[in-house]
Amino acid sequence: MTSPEGSLATIWLILFRLVELHGLDAKRFMRELGVAPETFRDVTARLPVHLGDAAFAKASAQISDPAFALRAAQCWHPSNLGTMGYAWLSSRTLHTGLKRMERFARILGSRVTYRCIEEPAGLRFVLDHGRGDTPIGFVIADFSLSILVDMCRTNFGSKLNATAVSLRRPLPAKPQPWRDFFGCTIKFGAADDSFLLDRVTVDTPLPSANIPLANTFDAILTEQLASCFNDDILSRCKAYLLSELTSGLPTAHEVASVLGLSQRSLQRKLHELGLTYQNVLDETRHELARRYLQDPSKSVTEITFLLGFSEQSAFTRAFRRWSGMAPTSYRYMPAL
Repeated sequence: MTSPEGSLATIWLILFRLVELHGLDAKRFMRELGVAPETFRDVTARLPVHLGDAAFAKASAQISDPAFALRAAQCWHPSNLGTMGYAWLSSRTLHTGLKRMERFARILGSRVTYRCIEEPAGLRFVLDHGRGDTPIGFVIADFSLSILVDMCRTNFGSKLNATAVSLRRPLPAKPQPWRDFFGCTIKFGAADDSFLLDRVTVDTPLPSANIPLANTFDAILTEQLASCFNDDILSRCKAYLLSELTSGLPTAHEVASVLGLSQRSLQRKLHELGLTYQNVLDETRHELARRYLQDPSKSVTEITFLLGFSEQSAFTRAFRRWSGMAPTSYRYMPAL
């Protein structure tokens, strides 16, 4: 496997389909970039950042349509996103799917970050591609947001439109392609690249939801994040805790030992993130509790022991502390 820096090579298959859609020879395009076709046979392979930027610059130079990257929505497939693609398809709601994208974004691209911001009008999903206000950044924003919005349409329905979209790119001479694709008002020259979905849309249970599968994919993604990025101490801690909770509660000393650290070093690294070991343990158990409670096949008693609690009353008290409600109340509340 190549360095974890950069992005999944399979994502670039979307770009190669995109240039082909615009009349270019995708194989020649790939060859001129110096990318070997066999690279894409390895689902874990990653392409360096500079190569991705070169690909977008090359596409921009050869395609006359300034809105060309919006058609990436026609070129993606779940397999291009690896495990994340299938985790997305099984998400309970768009809300949980977008939160999943936020949490595991680094697997897809090391420079890309996503943020979910709760607003009175709904959920705003913010993309930071790490290129600032540059022509390549504007194209990457079109490419990424068009795919993300089409992912939402795939799960929710083709008629879904964003409530509002903000783009850092300056107002184009012909802005209609962006308005047509997103189906809403576009704020150009904005402070960020983002789209807003209304509350009903993001919280509606999806017909494609499969909670057991989503939980399985989350476990795989957590492992991938921990194993690919050794500097991500939080993900490594969570991955170990998720695998061990059903056998009891690992101590900070046990976790540190597994991670090849002293307990003091682990505590110091977590402190640098503003966390303690107890914070990480509580967050992991809360996260897992929410997943289990979304699965109607699991009783609260079963969940109690799966999370390492000896009594249901202890689990109920802990869940109240984490979320402000009882586990049963959470289970029967509208989808979040």
